[in-house]
Amino acid sequence: MIASLALAAGALFFDDFSQADRDQLAAQGWLLRSSPGHPGVPGARWDPAALELLDDPAQPGNRLLRLHTRTDGTPAGTVQSQLCRPQQQLWGTTSARVRFSSRRLGGDPVVQAVFQVSPLRFDYDPLFSELDWEYLPNGGWGSASTRLYAVAWQTVRLEPWDAHNEMAERADELGGRWLQLTVQNTPAGSRWFVDGQEIARHAGRTIPRQPMALALSHWVSPGGLRSGGPLQGEAFEVDWVIHEAGATRSPAELAATVAALRAQGATRQDTLPPANRPPRCDF
Repeated sequence: MIASLALAAGALFFDDFSQADRDQLAAQGWLLRSSPGHPGVPGARWDPAALELLDDPAQPGNRLLRLHTRTDGTPAGTVQSQLCRPQQQLWGTTSARVRFSSRRLGGDPVVQAVFQVSPLRFDYDPLFSELDWEYLPNGGWGSASTRLYAVAWQTVRLEPWDAHNEMAERADELGGRWLQLTVQNTPAGSRWFVDGQEIARHAGRTIPRQPMALALSHWVSPGGLRSGGPLQGEAFEVDWVIHEAGATRSPAELAATVAALRAQGATRQDTLPPANRPPRCDF
């Protein structure tokens, strides 16, 4: 049985990351992760200070969110970043404008992610739900190729790893330029778009079964972590995120909604029904 969430027609979440600082992000309902745990390098730190709000050099008056990672090749010297919303999203369309980092020769296998997720209560939890964009600029997971994944999850066991999902892979270097990532999620399945081009459809057992939290993260894959050397870092940026509940919108329609909100002077909006539990990132 799919868990329910009452959704008002046209309910909307929008944030263009114009906050002055991290404290304002937290005051507006974002959880800045500091708790340890999956994913990433065991023993690494999730550090709120690795989340940066900054002026957009290309667009005066605009602000950006930048998610950093850095590592010296050891778990203790590895810092990752993540922020999460409460579990407010189920059916509807979610879109984000992001700029992934460029491929770096010899760079660590970092994962730059925009996703919606519910907690994994136990191994093979039948209610676990996740829709996940993951970009690997420097390769990883057994391949040196740069690629983007669009992943819809059924369930998972973390240790030892056993994933049950459907994924589409786009082997392309997308870093260094702005992209719009969009997922339409309905009871019939999910459709995935990069800059308006459909790249995947997932359905069946991967259809989400409960409300999910919107999250952004930047972490380092344990496999292939360098054994030492000078401190190295990566960063990717987010201009805005938007979710319209209960509606199937095209990427262009959601981009137009963002433009209209900005023209009205709106920097954020949240008319989604409140979640019945506080946000968490350690799923």
